[in-house]
Amino acid sequence: MSIRAVSLLAVILDQLSKYWIVRSCKLGQSVTVLKEYFYITYIQNPGAAFGFMADMPAYLRIPFFILITLGAGIIVYAYQRFIPPEKKLHRFALGLIWGGAMGNFIDRLFYRKVVDFIDVRYHQHQWYVFNIADSCITVGLTLLILGYLFGRGAHPQERF
Repeated sequence: MSIRAVSLLAVILDQLSKYWIVRSCKLGQSVTVLKEYFYITYIQNPGAAFGFMADMPAYLRIPFFILITLGAGIIVYAYQRFIPPEKKLHRFALGLIWGGAMGNFIDRLFYRKVVDFIDVRYHQHQWYVFNIADSCITVGLTLLILGYLFGRGAHPQERF
């Protein structure tokens, strides 16, 4: 599967899930899926991961995130040109990262905030609420890091 196809699939899944949440839940509503472990909780995060920069004024925050997303896109595009087509897992990881970045970018353009809803807990301990785009970015980065740590060869072309 190409980087573009993976990215497009990630964006579609992310945006469809967010559309469903926005249409089905009230802001702040939490629905128990698996008591003490998994909830669907609809929030809107104006910042980045873990609420980073959430208190920054929108006129600074939105352009900052646009520049960061464009910069990430340039890096992913440039980097993928050095990855041979047969390195499918590596290319898949880059597709996940770019698709996740675009999913959250779309939210920032339309809502000026990111729609989050995946709420994982362990009894009374709660993690930050996140979404499918965040998951794609996390999984993609994890695959890349694992590839560098445990892949054969010193160059990205030789790994995976």
